[in-house]
Amino acid sequence: MKLYSGPLSMFGAKAQIAAHEKGIAFDLDMVPFDMRALYQPKHPEVLRINPKRQVPVLVDGDVEIFDSTQIFEYLEDRWPSPRLWGLTPADRARARLLELKSDEVFFPHVIRLMGLQDRPDHPDRGPACAAIARFYDDMNAALADREFLAGTYSYADIAFFMAQFFAARMGAPMSAGLARLSDWRIRVRRRPAVAEVVGAMEAFLRQANRPLPTYD
Repeated sequence: MKLYSGPLSMFGAKAQIAAHEKGIAFDLDMVPFDMRALYQPKHPEVLRINPKRQVPVLVDGDVEIFDSTQIFEYLEDRWPSPRLWGLTPADRARARLLELKSDEVFFPHVIRLMGLQDRPDHPDRGPACAAIARFYDDMNAALADREFLAGTYSYADIAFFMAQFFAARMGAPMSAGLARLSDWRIRVRRRPAVAEVVGAMEAFLRQANRPLPTYD
């Protein structure tokens, strides 16, 4: 199995972590990337397989798929243990919804901040940060009676951990008062699969002299 990702791909990191959590052997192909040219030129296999021209892309024999959520679904079907969508239908529905919200509700505000890195006074920055803060509050509340977002550790935790990592990089970190969410972030960061992938991303950022989130 081969996974095409990138050194600063949030969605690629999701797929990498999931494969490591499953204990799957795979070849990792980091596509060309630098802080100025970004992902140019595009990798030919990414262009061939994904009409959106983005990583991650997964190739497993004659299966060629893209999109981190679709990769989650494939890994869960192909390697059902350990379970990462939850044990019961309700657990799985909750985890899928939280993973979707992380990608489609939370992360668009982070993308907006990415586009404003050189314009700190832009009027869109305040609303984006406020929306991110509200989402943090919701996730902190969700952890009132559990260690992980959907009950047991799941793809929802992988997705939101990576999304909040990028939010913190863009100047929208968690507030100090979100104790449950801060403890959750430390628990997830300490998982070997997460540590391996995020550690490599942090090393790339250090080499590029870019700021890193803190975990205390």
